[in-house]
Amino acid sequence: MHLSSICSFLSAFINCFFFNVFCLESEFSLKGDYLLGGLFALHEVQHATPLSSPEASQCLRNAVSISGYQMFQVMRFAIEEVNNSTTLLPNVSLGYEIFDQCTDTKDFPSVFNFISKNGSIKPKEKLNYQPKVIALTGPYGSTSTIAIAPLITMDVIPLVNYGASSYALSNKLQYPSFIRTIPSNKNLIEMIIHIIRWFGWNWVAFLGSQDDYSEDGLKIFNKYISKNGICLAYQEAFSQRANYSLTFKKIDMLNINVIVVFAVPQYASKIIKAAIANNIRDKVWIASETWAMNQQLPREPGIGKIGKVIGITERLLTLPGFDEFIYKERGILKAYSTDSDVQSESKTCNQDCDYCTSLTAEEIINENPTFSFAIYAAIYTIARALHNVLQCDMNECYKNITVKPYMLLQQMKKLDFPLNGRQVKYDDNGDPTISFAVVLWNTETNPPRFEMVGTYDTYPEITFTINNSRLPWHNSGSVPFSNCSVECKEGFSREPDGYHSCCFLCKKCPRNSYVNYSWDPYTCSPCAESEWSDEGSTTCKNRSVVYLEVTEIQSIIVMASATCLIILLIAMFCLFAHNYNTPVVKSAGGSMCFLMLTCLIMSTISVFFFFGKPSTVFCILRNVAFAFFFTVFLSCMAVRSFQIVCIFKMAAKFPNIHNLWVKHNGQWLFVGFFSVIHLISCILWMTVSTPKPSRDSSTFKDLTIVSCEIGNTATVSVVVFIGWFLGFLCLLFSYMGRDLPKNYNEAKSITFSLILYNVSWIVYFTAYLILKSKYIQLVNAITQLSSIYGILFSYFIPKSYIIIFHPQKNTAAYFQTSIQNYTQTVSRT
Repeated sequence: MHLSSICSFLSAFINCFFFNVFCLESEFSLKGDYLLGGLFALHEVQHATPLSSPEASQCLRNAVSISGYQMFQVMRFAIEEVNNSTTLLPNVSLGYEIFDQCTDTKDFPSVFNFISKNGSIKPKEKLNYQPKVIALTGPYGSTSTIAIAPLITMDVIPLVNYGASSYALSNKLQYPSFIRTIPSNKNLIEMIIHIIRWFGWNWVAFLGSQDDYSEDGLKIFNKYISKNGICLAYQEAFSQRANYSLTFKKIDMLNINVIVVFAVPQYASKIIKAAIANNIRDKVWIASETWAMNQQLPREPGIGKIGKVIGITERLLTLPGFDEFIYKERGILKAYSTDSDVQSESKTCNQDCDYCTSLTAEEIINENPTFSFAIYAAIYTIARALHNVLQCDMNECYKNITVKPYMLLQQMKKLDFPLNGRQVKYDDNGDPTISFAVVLWNTETNPPRFEMVGTYDTYPEITFTINNSRLPWHNSGSVPFSNCSVECKEGFSREPDGYHSCCFLCKKCPRNSYVNYSWDPYTCSPCAESEWSDEGSTTCKNRSVVYLEVTEIQSIIVMASATCLIILLIAMFCLFAHNYNTPVVKSAGGSMCFLMLTCLIMSTISVFFFFGKPSTVFCILRNVAFAFFFTVFLSCMAVRSFQIVCIFKMAAKFPNIHNLWVKHNGQWLFVGFFSVIHLISCILWMTVSTPKPSRDSSTFKDLTIVSCEIGNTATVSVVVFIGWFLGFLCLLFSYMGRDLPKNYNEAKSITFSLILYNVSWIVYFTAYLILKSKYIQLVNAITQLSSIYGILFSYFIPKSYIIIFHPQKNTAAYFQTSIQNYTQTVSRT
């Protein structure tokens, strides 16, 4: 500011005072090529009262706002800096019209002044209409901004705001010409949530006031906390007649140790003072940007007892050259304020206020600098946009271009420039890049200090960090606890306890389930069939899939035994075929022996399908094939036993029946009948429920046993019953023929083989109920082999022995002698 302008101001002030010339309150102006508007709260209404009758608001009746005056000086400083620049708007000067914004109603005359032309407003002129200002900055506060924004929008005048953070203003459909240089409430709430999550808190209170700023913040806070596992335990929007004591009693009753104070400075100050008065102790107070750098509250007596205050503010809080600007202005004003002879022809108050002369430079400089850079960036945003509209270069601008406010708005959306180490650019909603600082109030020093303990930036990428070592917590250095429930131990799920999701009981997850805290901490999710877990697990492990491998030593032994058995059976088949017409072969069954041996060979082959990974084909061949062929063998064995009894005992007593049996080949009819019945039952078995691979994941916690399921119980029972029924007939007939000739008496061998058969399967079924491992399949294979081996050694081996080693007994004469001896014995008895 030049000396002549100060003299002009003093002359105007003296004229206003002595000559009773009317001055519009707090109207400050500076001539320039292009005029900017400004709205600042130079007065602060301490106790607003409802009006009972119409009256004009007088800002001078209220106390001077040091903060508002500082912000006003920042705008003047920025405009002077731009006007003195040789590269930004060369040969173009900016002027201003600044009004006091002590109440919301005072904004409207100011705005009407800004959008007027020669004292009148002509909205119908549209494109030809040129308002007084090309852009404006302010006002402070969301409520005031929302009130005047529609008036500014009418002419699409850029409103570059420094102090309205309501997220509603980001709606470009409603506020197309609104741009701000401070973060929105959305950004501020996101930062607060970052801090809360950083320390693991989830049980918080939210205190605000009944205005657009607090209501918007609460709305966004409620929207975002549900996604971040945070619960709003208590909320309060204070009015002028609020009961702070009752609020703090409720907060203590709910054990809330973290309190977010999202309020304008007047209410934030009342809240903190009420906390001190109510002896609130050891809380964590999270301060929103509006009062995070408050200069008076850290000096309040007892402030240290209420706990730690963590504030959020802009990273850049100082402006190079601003202190010197204030010292220069204060020095000049003081020198001229005592000279009553200074006169001027000017009849308007200009550029400084007569009632602010008592403020010292230190008071202005040390005032809360939260919005200093925002105002500074707002002026440079307007200047840069104008620079682009006028197509300026380093030396000159094209002044013949008619500048319309909407032209500046278009250029502002494209801006991207550095300013004092910060990048100034705007997104599609007209919101700036974020560069927050987390400050801790150190009230133990004199004077109190604001110590930066963390940062949050969105440019060039999102970063957030807090230096925990710089936070001396009141709770013996440990982070204060502010959670509804103690966090569950690993492997415990949360069981809701009450309304809030943060309140819960802990329940240990059972075996084969796990809890995923990042996905759903309230549910013990079951592991997949191929996985397992112990009690209290957070992950599942893969099960080992086991089955009888072909390469296992036990498998090799059983398969070798089966191979030997097949070789023996084939050898006997050949031996019996070679000696087909001999009495031994005929007594063993004659041609039926070959069917019996073939069935045993096929039954033995089914044993090989117990080894290797089970498949549907393997399951059918190992179970159904064995059941069918072995049952056919038992039918042959049963008819053979019956035939011997029939020849020796029933032929004499029931000759007609015997003749029918011989004439119609009764033995083959018997075998055929039971074979068909059994074949039908096996087909039903495979049709109703085909034996197929099954996976047992319940027996062992870490294993999945792959085996073959039996199938439908009813059909399996029919198949088993037929086999056991034939076995019973064998035993019955063998018992009836126990006193037959020695060469024909096979009762002992059949009885032995069938007893071995029954015992083997009883052992198997017992093991099936007790033994739960892959080796139950091995037991099944051994059971089948033992059944066949028992029959082989008790029935076929003795006959083969006679054929090979005692051929003299394999003659018709020998057998005839045995029959005669048996007949004589029977006749004597």
